[in-house]
Amino acid sequence: MTNTIFAPLDIPHTLAAGPGPGNTDPRVLARFASAGTADHMQPDVLRGMVECKQMLRDVMGTDNVYTFGVAGTGWSGLDVMFSAVMPGDTVVVFNNGTFSGIDGLTVRMKAATAEELRADPFDPKPASVTIIDVPHGQSVTGEIVEAALSEHKPKWAAMAHWETGSGRVNDIRGFSDACDRHGVMGLVDAVSSLGVEDFRIDDFSGVAGWASCPQKGICCLPLTYAPVSFTDRYIAELRRTGCRTFVHNPVLEARHWGIVDGQDVEKGTYHRTHSPYAVAAFHEALRITLQHSVPQRARDYAFHEAALRDAVTAMGCTVTSNMTSLVVLNLPEALAGREMELVQACRAQGFGIWPTLSAPVQVRIGILNLLTSEAIAEIVTRFAKAMQDMGAEVDLIAIQSQLNRHFDTAIAAE
Repeated sequence: MTNTIFAPLDIPHTLAAGPGPGNTDPRVLARFASAGTADHMQPDVLRGMVECKQMLRDVMGTDNVYTFGVAGTGWSGLDVMFSAVMPGDTVVVFNNGTFSGIDGLTVRMKAATAEELRADPFDPKPASVTIIDVPHGQSVTGEIVEAALSEHKPKWAAMAHWETGSGRVNDIRGFSDACDRHGVMGLVDAVSSLGVEDFRIDDFSGVAGWASCPQKGICCLPLTYAPVSFTDRYIAELRRTGCRTFVHNPVLEARHWGIVDGQDVEKGTYHRTHSPYAVAAFHEALRITLQHSVPQRARDYAFHEAALRDAVTAMGCTVTSNMTSLVVLNLPEALAGREMELVQACRAQGFGIWPTLSAPVQVRIGILNLLTSEAIAEIVTRFAKAMQDMGAEVDLIAIQSQLNRHFDTAIAAE
């Protein structure tokens, strides 16, 4: 048998204009590539992790000691957060899209008893978990949360803050307040909102655990660190019950970030291997976020999303989302049913937009780390031309004029 050695892998540049991962800042890529070869206990690596932890608290707006990064994507951070859910725990999960649905599946797997898991290992239906389904394209409201928690009185409640499956922002204030009223520990998937919306997690006392990702609002490499943050109440409960994982155990994970027995210490202790390249990249991404500032970044996202929203509306599309980093739309009636065809045509040209992953099929266009007039103009132009190629009548000159007015207004205001 002979070995097959393939040619070097060359991946072309793509305009990542989907729900995420976003476009990594060149500064982050440069810091990743320039990091020296070092082991995971080298002093500068440990110092970098401690500094990341401190910057992350500023980004998230928290005094939670247990605030750190989990190696991997957002799913890794979510798995750590949900690790505190034990078999038989009562949980209410709010589902209004693809990713909150997967959160619900994760919770069902964690909360299922051995018998319930054995009955359906990959889609268990534990009696202790209640899934509240909200129709695609609608947000989870405070009233929905209040009604569910009042009725079911669970130990935990889980909700996605921003659901990128449908582009909907859910009511985090209503969720937190309802959790407070009913003594429930809230768990929030902030994968798509952290670093995009201006909020402080300490303002939401009903939420005990938060999990996000590195590759959306933080604009870092996908395989670096997923931010998580846990209140003292969450950690106390975890210490009482334990959890069935070593790698994704929040208390054990925190030790490598210099968090031991609820206190910051000078340097971390070994938990598992960390990459100095990932630490350097994450460190730089957090520096960029703080230099830009979360409030300013939130304003910039809102401004540029409005430009994109107005442009696709002028093309005859109907926007159904209310996020500021992602536009979810229905195509004009003449192109209805051809969403996948349009998305594939765009992707073949290195223009990475996405369909929704559940019915009804819509088109998703994102602007993660694309906060310039030039980037928005390129997205609008490429999308308009793709629609024209499919036979749509689009007045690109008029739309470009509309974009220019939008950005000229901002320049005049300065």
